[in-house]
Amino acid sequence: MADRAAREIRGFLLYERVLDRAAQRALVENVRAIARAAPFLVPVTRRGTEMSVRMTSAGAFGWITDRRGYRYEPVHPSGVGWPPIPERVVALWRELVPEARPPESCLVNWYGPDARMGLHQDSDEADMAQPVVSVSLGDDALFRIGNEERGGRTESVWLRSGDVIVMGGAARRLHHGIDRIKAGTSDLLDVPGRINLTLRVVT
Repeated sequence: MADRAAREIRGFLLYERVLDRAAQRALVENVRAIARAAPFLVPVTRRGTEMSVRMTSAGAFGWITDRRGYRYEPVHPSGVGWPPIPERVVALWRELVPEARPPESCLVNWYGPDARMGLHQDSDEADMAQPVVSVSLGDDALFRIGNEERGGRTESVWLRSGDVIVMGGAARRLHHGIDRIKAGTSDLLDVPGRINLTLRVVT
């Protein structure tokens, strides 16, 4: 694990290169095991539009989006239970947010080179006092931070493989998203793209 000095951006805490190369590789293997147990899904918005990212989850709950809306479910749409959250990710949570309750969900997003994530709030959780911890693996991603309400000035920062963001306190309600992926900036994965894991307390 790297130095724990954080860079603050609008209340978000960016811990740069928290995971060294070996830890990143091990976590990628964990993600592959998650995907074997609970295959990646093509998420669909309420209006039926396919999102460009692919998603799966680990933990007691997985986040689902389809025409029925955004929600957490205790099982994968195939009917199988979500696999456990990898212990190395839980350990990272305990280290960075020791005051928080244990994470109940680990959302895994796969971004291909052309994938995006529009500005959004993480607001489907019951206890908004609990933080969200986000781990980046693979190619660099341009992360944009907005405001509690839509519109207004935004700020962007490049996230690199091994970086971790903590979203807590007032920043927990800020809009945020991924504008683009810079393909070829990492050779961690077998193909160009990025994996993002976000740990959340759901209940």
